[in-house]
Amino acid sequence: MLINSPVMMVSPISSNQRIRSLDLLRGFAVLGILFMNIQSYSMPGSAYLNPMSFGDMEGLNKAVYIFSYLFADQKFISIFSMLFGAGIILMSENVMAKGGSAGAIHYRRSFWLLVIGMVHAHLIWYGDILVAYALCGALVFLFRKGKPKSLIIWGLIIMAVHTGIYLMFGLSIQYWPAEAQEQIRMVWEPSEELLKKEIMAFSGDLGSQLAENSAGATMLQTWVFLMGTMWRVIGLMMVGMGLYKLGILSAEKDPGFYKKGLVWGLILGTAISLVGLWKNAEAGYSWDFSFYLGSQFIYWGSLFTAYGYICAVMLIARSSGFASLKGRLEAVGRMAFTNYLSQSVICVLIFFGAGLGLFGQVSRTYQLLIVLAILAVQILWSKPILERYRFGPMEWLWRSLTYWKAQPMKKI
Repeated sequence: MLINSPVMMVSPISSNQRIRSLDLLRGFAVLGILFMNIQSYSMPGSAYLNPMSFGDMEGLNKAVYIFSYLFADQKFISIFSMLFGAGIILMSENVMAKGGSAGAIHYRRSFWLLVIGMVHAHLIWYGDILVAYALCGALVFLFRKGKPKSLIIWGLIIMAVHTGIYLMFGLSIQYWPAEAQEQIRMVWEPSEELLKKEIMAFSGDLGSQLAENSAGATMLQTWVFLMGTMWRVIGLMMVGMGLYKLGILSAEKDPGFYKKGLVWGLILGTAISLVGLWKNAEAGYSWDFSFYLGSQFIYWGSLFTAYGYICAVMLIARSSGFASLKGRLEAVGRMAFTNYLSQSVICVLIFFGAGLGLFGQVSRTYQLLIVLAILAVQILWSKPILERYRFGPMEWLWRSLTYWKAQPMKKI
């Protein structure tokens, strides 16, 4: 009978089994993600890729863009992706220790993540990452028993496939048909008419908002996923598995190791990103350079910066200080699923027509202030919720669906 199956006999990891450094890092990552995502919530999609395509790029707005590019762009989502890979191993170890089937739990878990991600992407915000995690995680699970260094090397090789694809496109543009060139150019630098149409759709009635949002989600989940997202996510998950197995993500290394990683990660990552910033500006953010070739600086530079951030967080995790800050961030990390989705809900209510309808009306400077306000709320609410409940609401739902049983919510 189903009730006696190995899947039903296991349960989610308990609070006293959690690795606090992972929660701390996850909290740091989910908060940082909003520094970039706010651009897609509040402005036409082209502005995320090409800062010159929409809005003012002078003074403080330019400074905010440079800050985001150097210290946020692809950095926090890289950490989040690595943590998802580490989480696959952690879940598998927990399930197997209790005599359950890791595969059964993982694929059930992935299925429900896919369902929730599709709802999020098509009905709330098109920039969802959960669908990619569900699909890529289903493949990465098969490599969970690999050796740490092999996982990291293969992860980097898989990430490089994206670079190979983009180099192929970028170096062959002169041979493209004129129609194909124009199509990509309009994605990179839409006309005033297309920008107004997108703004009206997202700030208009619910029907137009949902239609535009779903169209964007469909593009990201098909063409963009196959050309770029899939390779980066799979690669980062495998790197995360390797780092977890080496004890790097669980703060097991000595402080000297993390200090070197922090310094070299930030130096190399910032240097590569600065070159990308300079080269793209020098090219005038033209689509024929910046879309493909120019995007590779931040693609790889962000990986070094993300590693530097990881080492910084591990140093904090190992320290005896920052107790209050660590407690708050760990709570944010334990509620990362809820906090990630709540960022979408809050921002949709601010920017989309379903709420205040401010899409296309908020500069990058004021976007930053909104980000700080939302993050403050999430830092403040996560700890009190977890003092009363075992999970955040979305964590509870995901676990209950995965284990086919409503999990106890209130703490006794």
